[in-house]
Amino acid sequence: MNASRAITILGSTGSIGQNTLDVVSRHQDRYCIVALTANTDVDALEQQCLQWRPQYAVMSDQGCAQQLFDRLKAAGLDTQVLAGTEGLNRVASLDQVDTVVAGIVGAAGLLPTLSAAESGKRVLLANKEALVMSGRLFMDAVHNSGATLLPVDSEHNAIFQCMPYQLPELPEHSGINRILLTASGGPFRTLPLEQFRHITPEQAVSHPNWVMGQKISVDSATMMNKGLEVIEAHWLFNVSQDLIEVVIHPQSIVHSMVSYADGSILAQLGNPDMRTPIAHCLAWPERIDSGVEPLDIFDVAKLEFEKPDLDRFPCLKLCYQAMQAGGSASIALNAANEIAVEAFLQRKIAFTAIAGLIESVLGKITITDANTLDEILIADQSARELAKSHIHNLQTV
Repeated sequence: MNASRAITILGSTGSIGQNTLDVVSRHQDRYCIVALTANTDVDALEQQCLQWRPQYAVMSDQGCAQQLFDRLKAAGLDTQVLAGTEGLNRVASLDQVDTVVAGIVGAAGLLPTLSAAESGKRVLLANKEALVMSGRLFMDAVHNSGATLLPVDSEHNAIFQCMPYQLPELPEHSGINRILLTASGGPFRTLPLEQFRHITPEQAVSHPNWVMGQKISVDSATMMNKGLEVIEAHWLFNVSQDLIEVVIHPQSIVHSMVSYADGSILAQLGNPDMRTPIAHCLAWPERIDSGVEPLDIFDVAKLEFEKPDLDRFPCLKLCYQAMQAGGSASIALNAANEIAVEAFLQRKIAFTAIAGLIESVLGKITITDANTLDEILIADQSARELAKSHIHNLQTV
């Protein structure tokens, strides 16, 4: 049994954070919570602090941090409350912390996740945007600091489990010839295309298999999420996009597969529950109880696989195009998507306008190398401004 691991959870009130705490609650002899962070949900973080009594709590907003501080002080807790990016970076790099769960959605998670990598932590990566935006910079930080990077996304965790324990610098040297990245197809896999323009936010966030936050649920509905995962897999496993194939698998039982030169295909199966990959990463290379019900293959009865329709899911095609373009293209892709999804959830644009907005931004930006953090942040901001301008133009027509 490992000695107690000291954990910071970035995004503890979100789906990844809550599931992590559920797994930790089953193994409190192995893990201790040092820091919890949230965006603006004071109520949820207060309840987590009352239960887990962390040394640190961080809120993105200074006003929310003050509210939390006042409440915890009144409750008699001596938890130190911090705010903003500086606070997030601090708890991600604390000397006493050895494990950081990176569960903040979107570009907001980049800086603290990068801080954890630079500090040599065991990073449980659920924030795919860190690699989409800063793949080379992030992976260099991992290698230079000696950090351990473990993928929490169910698909990447499945790939990790299906790969050799000691992976050489080039996966092809282990006989790997293809990564099969599965996707459920989301709630609109069979919806007639002529109905897409009438899709509501409520429909888009209702995933048939997974319980997730609003942004990632919309990304699943457009399959942008899968495209971002292709980019993430490229960096995580050092494979070219030509070796990564997306496979629609409606049951979400096979979480991904790895194909080998000898004709073998290894697959990782399980019920669709994020506690499985979280538990795998927390205890790796050991295995612990996650609280997930074992898969009953007789109940599953059948497994279906199909190729994705890029006319139905243009966001997936845009991700492949951004990868091909290289440089800052994936940064712009991610930034434009975040702005587009937010606008859709606020009913400012139609569901079908999400891909159009992203394509417009990609067509207007100047692609740069973006090898430094400053260059990455500038490219991100420029794309966001273009996306907001595009939305403004749509609304004024």
